[in-house]
Order: sequence, then C-alpha cells, then structure tokens
Amino acid sequence: MRVNRDILLAAIVVAMIAGIGFITPSFVAPRSLVGLFNDTAILIMVALGQMTVILTRCIDLSVGANIAFSGVLVSLMNAAFPDVPVSILMLAAAGVGLALGAFNGAMVWLAGIPPIVVTLGTLSIYRGLAFVASGGTSIVGRQMSPAFIAIPRIEIAGLPTMSWFAIIAVIIFAFALRATRTGRAFYAVGGNPTAAVYAGINAGKTQFIAFCISGTIAGLCGYLWASRYTIAYVDIAGGFELDVIASCVIGGVSIAGGIGTVAGAVLGALFLGVVKNALPVIHVSPFWQLAISGVVILGAVIINTGRERRTGRLILKEAVST
Repeated sequence: MRVNRDILLAAIVVAMIAGIGFITPSFVAPRSLVGLFNDTAILIMVALGQMTVILTRCIDLSVGANIAFSGVLVSLMNAAFPDVPVSILMLAAAGVGLALGAFNGAMVWLAGIPPIVVTLGTLSIYRGLAFVASGGTSIVGRQMSPAFIAIPRIEIAGLPTMSWFAIIAVIIFAFALRATRTGRAFYAVGGNPTAAVYAGINAGKTQFIAFCISGTIAGLCGYLWASRYTIAYVDIAGGFELDVIASCVIGGVSIAGGIGTVAGAVLGALFLGVVKNALPVIHVSPFWQLAISGVVILGAVIINTGRERRTGRLILKEAVST
C-alpha cells in the first residue's frame, strides 16, 4: 500500500509537470527543472526533519522561526567577522538550530507540555529573538561576504550546491530511518507508545531526539536561506512551517504518528514546489495559492484518515476471524 501510494504521488507530480510543460514548454526545459528542484531543496530538507517529529506523534510549528533566528544570527556573524570560514558559520547555524530544537524537545519530554503548545509558543519566542538580535533591521547582500553568498550558487555536476544538500539529506534520512535503532524507535513510539515502552524504548527521549534533528536541519537551512536570497530579517520563512507540514501530510506521513516514508515526504515537497512554481507560469493569481494549498492539504488529510481507518477495520476483522 505504501509503495503504491508513493508511486501514485510520483505519477501525479510527473503528470503536473508534463501538463504545465504542454502549456508552457519552457517549464520543462532542463535548466527550469533544475531550478524547480533547487527552489524546493530547503522545503525537502525541513520536511524530512519535521517527518521525524510527526512520526513520534509530535509536531514542530517553530521551524520557520528557527530558520529566521538562525539565519539572522549567522548573517550578523558574517557581517561582523567576514573572515570567519563559511564552514564555521554553517556549523554555527546548525548548532543554533539544535539548541532551539533541544529546548522544544526538553519542554515536551521533561515538562510534559503538549508539543503543539510548546512549539506554538517558541514560534513567537524565536521570531522575537530574531527581532532583538537584528534590531528590527535587515542584513542584506552588500553586508555579507562573497564567500557567504557563494555556497548555494556553486554548481557540481550541473546541480547547485543547495540541491546537493537536499540529496545528501534524503540519503541520510533514508538510511537512518530504516537501518538504525533510533530510526526504528521513531516509528515504534508513534505507532504504539505503550508497546514501545515495554520494548525498552524511552518515548520521551525519542521525541527529544526528533526535535533536535528537526531543529538542526532548520538551523542549517537558516544559513542556506539567508545566503541564497542574500537577505536575513525577522520575517523570513514566515508561514513556512505550514508548507513543511503540508509536504509531510501530502506525502502520506500520518499526523497520528508511526506512518511515513522519506520518499513520501520528498514527493510531497516536490508536489508543493511544482504547484507554487506553476501557478505564476499559467497566470493564476497569487491570491489563490493559499486556497489551493489548503484544499490540497485537506484532501490529503481526508485520504490518509480514510486509509488508516480501513486498515484498522481490516486488522480488527482478521483478529476476530482468528
């Protein structure tokens, strides 16, 4: 069922690209498709981090604010100390994101506060910190060093570096979720928390690790966002958390936890990327974008809920028959 769903979503994405290419042939030009993937790279990466959180029956609404705060901090660091190597700044961005994610996870694990309440609060806190750090001003390209803004624009084998970041993230997550104890624990905690505890899995600690992963990815993407768009300010990635959650839901990641694949999350992100890039091409008003995205999300939730209910009835039927 899962493989069939991913294949169906992949077919839909391909059909959308082909249909739009029929209307506007330039949309399917190789450079255009590379640009489409590159535009979606950050969404793919953050969606993978979000997926680990959702698998454990949690949610992280603060990823957009994490991106903003991390991006502002490393941009300020670069403006003040332009000779600091970019690799250090990238590690700093990931470290800031890790700290923010760890705070979310600690509030859920140690304080026992519901994840949606914690991250709804930290969403405002982290954006407030970004405002305080930047003084309400923007850090723009002329304040950034050439090396700082060069990384996302370097091409390797025809793909920009940011696309390679996304590809590497996909490979790492695909391996980690299938072949590591922690990856399997994410599914166990989300699928049946009680059974996971009896199996010796610390559910709270597992959720904490998931938040740390999500935060680290968001922090790194804070640098990528600022360097790619050559601007950092308090409102960057505003509402981005909704696109991230939508990518997971469209890709079949169950908001009830325990169900989801890396392929599904990536395809969900690509689906949204195609929609957002295609609407201007086919001259659809940008004011319709939120409405269209909302309809897609609602439809995906309805489909997922119906599929899970059918699966539950099947299990019950088999249990009764035995």
